[in-house]
Amino acid sequence: MKIIPLCLLLITQALFAGHPLWDLYEQQLKSAKYVDLTHAFAPVQPVWPGFGEATFSATVAAKDMPGYIEKGQPFTISKQGFRATAYVLPSDQYGTQLDPPAHWNPVGATISDLPPTFAVRPLVVISIVDQLKDNAGYELTMNDVLAWEQEYGQIPEGAVVMVRSDWYQKWPDVAHFTDKPFPGVSLPALKFLHLERHILFHGHEPLDTDDSDDLEGEAWLMHHNFAQAEGVMNLDKVPEVGALVAIGYAKPLGGTGGFARYVAICPPDWPYGVTIEEAPGAPLPVSPEPLKRNVDGVLTPGGKPNLIE
Repeated sequence: MKIIPLCLLLITQALFAGHPLWDLYEQQLKSAKYVDLTHAFAPVQPVWPGFGEATFSATVAAKDMPGYIEKGQPFTISKQGFRATAYVLPSDQYGTQLDPPAHWNPVGATISDLPPTFAVRPLVVISIVDQLKDNAGYELTMNDVLAWEQEYGQIPEGAVVMVRSDWYQKWPDVAHFTDKPFPGVSLPALKFLHLERHILFHGHEPLDTDDSDDLEGEAWLMHHNFAQAEGVMNLDKVPEVGALVAIGYAKPLGGTGGFARYVAICPPDWPYGVTIEEAPGAPLPVSPEPLKRNVDGVLTPGGKPNLIE
C-alpha cells in the first residue's frame, strides 16, 4: 500500500525538478492557509460622505441588434445566454482599496504606474486593539512598532505592514463607520516605517489614515510617493509574523485609486483560513438557487420573482 504514494512522490519530484518556484508552490503554498483581507464592495457600504454610494444594475444593450436584442434591454441568460452587471462607482476610493500617490500628489504615480512587484510581500501585523480600549482614536506610534520588533525582530525591507484595530467589525454599521474618533496611524510611525524600515506600504481598517482635520498622515504619504491600503479586514485572523500577502487591484489607466483584494498566506498550522485542497477554485461552487438581482441590483440566490436575472 505504500508503493503508490511513493510513486506519486517520485513523479511529483520529477515534474518539478529544476523549477524552484513550482517547488515552492507544491511544498509550501499548496498547504498554506489563505485568509481574505478584503470587503466585497456593494451599493450600500461605508464610504466617505463626499463620494456617495455605488449603483449596481443589469447591463443593457447600447444599440439595437436585430433578431438578438433591442437597445436598452438587459442581457439575460434566458434570452442571450449570458448576463453582465453595470457598476456606477462614485469614486475609485471605495471599499477595500490601494491608494497611489496621484490621489493627492499632482506629479505622483497613478495606479497604472505601480510596478508588477506589487504582488507578493512579507506581511507584518501590528495590533493596537488593547490601546483602543481606553482611546477609540488611538494612533499607532513608533513605540508600538519598536515593541513589535522587540518581540519578533526587525521588520523586513519591502514588507507590507497592516495595523490591526478590529475596526472592520463595525463595517455593517454603514451610518457610523466613518464617525470620529477612529483608530489611526501616527505620522512619526509612518515616517519610521518608510524612511527607516523601507516598507512597501502600510494598511489600516478604517477608510482614512487618521482622523486629524488635515489628514496629515495621508498627505505625507502621498506627497512622498508612497502608497497605502485602506479598508482591510480580518487582521484578527492573521499571524503577527510569518505570513505573506498577495496584492491584487484594478488597473484603470491613470487611476487615483485601485479597488483592491488582499489575501494573507499563512502557515499550514494556522487555525484560520482555507487550503488549496479545501478551496481549489476549479470547478467553483454553484448557488443552491438561480441567481436574481435584489433591490440593490446585486445577484443573490433566489430573489423576488419580478427581479431580473
